[in-house]
Amino acid sequence: MEKGPFSVEWLAQSSRSGGREMPGESRPCPLDMPRDRDTAERRSLGHEAESGGAAPGRSRTKFSAAQLQELERSFREQRYIRAGEKRRLAAVLNLSQSQIKTWFQNRRMKFKRQTQDAR
Repeated sequence: MEKGPFSVEWLAQSSRSGGREMPGESRPCPLDMPRDRDTAERRSLGHEAESGGAAPGRSRTKFSAAQLQELERSFREQRYIRAGEKRRLAAVLNLSQSQIKTWFQNRRMKFKRQTQDAR
């Protein structure tokens, strides 16, 4: 069957490529191609999740003992942090509000695991 401009095959192919092709042209979809050789190697080895989900170039935050003590104290008082308390803790502990928010989310999950394991 010929791939004319209104055939099912041509329509499917042109919708994958954003419709920028002329009938008869064939190009791989840019979304299917890795951007660099390292990405291609990781994909071929099955290591897509090896990065741990962290943003590129962003290292894990190492909280000091004083920061952890204050965060734990605040968590004991209330498991869900309010906006004002988040701003206060960020200023006092020299952390970003998103770091505070993420710490609370992670701490709630840790608390949930601990309570489920205790049952």
